[in-house]
Amino acid sequence: MKKKVLLMGASGSGKTSMRSLIFSNLPASLTSRLGATIDVEQNHVRFLGDLILNLWDCGGQDAFMDAYLAAQRPTIFQHVGVLIYVFDVEAQELSKDLEYYSDCLDGLRQYSPDAAVFVLVHKMDIAREPKSATFDKKKQELEEASADVRISVFGTSIYDESLYKAWSHIVHTLIPNAAVLHRHLSIFAKACSATEVILFERTTFLVIATSSSPSPHTIGTVPPVTDLKVGGVDPASINSHKLDPTRYERTSELIKAFKYSCSRIRGEFHTLEMELNDFSAVLDEMTRNTYVLVIVHDPTIETAAVKLNIRLARRKFEELQGDSLVA
Repeated sequence: MKKKVLLMGASGSGKTSMRSLIFSNLPASLTSRLGATIDVEQNHVRFLGDLILNLWDCGGQDAFMDAYLAAQRPTIFQHVGVLIYVFDVEAQELSKDLEYYSDCLDGLRQYSPDAAVFVLVHKMDIAREPKSATFDKKKQELEEASADVRISVFGTSIYDESLYKAWSHIVHTLIPNAAVLHRHLSIFAKACSATEVILFERTTFLVIATSSSPSPHTIGTVPPVTDLKVGGVDPASINSHKLDPTRYERTSELIKAFKYSCSRIRGEFHTLEMELNDFSAVLDEMTRNTYVLVIVHDPTIETAAVKLNIRLARRKFEELQGDSLVA
């Protein structure tokens, strides 16, 4: 099953850097070596089993954008599952960028009216202070420019976890029946007496589902106490652990960095265990395409027992993953 993803925006907005960071494990410090994208670079990324992301990284130079919106219009905008449009937060020619953006939305209305639209206000690390006010202003401008098209807006940077939060939302929209995975992660959390269980895609380490976030709109946020459904653990006690609202994307960022360090010394990453004063954590392979992170605050639960539960659950989650990818 292929899902076409368009990555568009002005030249220099950072599209190729973020793509390389997410899908090629390139560290942020090395993205400055990347050259400008010429025309369209297509990448077929096997994301989950039979789910293949057909990623079109579209060069943002004016000549290319004009061609996309005229002669190449049907080719570019047909069969699109997701449009990701990237704006440089400090862009000097915002009016032209907004004009191209509006024309891209028109292309979607004509050829892919059901496509999801994500807008990334990128390079937030260089935004003038205060960053929150800058982002809110940009978001309002973009929502007004989008007219009747529903969009999701994120502030991102390749130098922090914000990029993983945005892309986790994006890929979550491409996984049919992701709620099935959430429901069984909640059951699995109960079996482990875990505070929380998180399922990551193997290559990108983007969040696929969690035991406490049934909706893609809550990935990367802490749900209200009444919405937390992890078995065997009192919701009030979960709240007392003060779970970081950026814990999912920060974990993605840290594990990707650790995997890169392993590759530098020709090592392979398989599993990770931590036993700290406040909690224990086990990160292990769940299926051929996923990793699972189990967080346990109960000091009486041994990590060996958690690993045994993961091993016993693997066959079931292989079946669920196959079912969840059936459109």
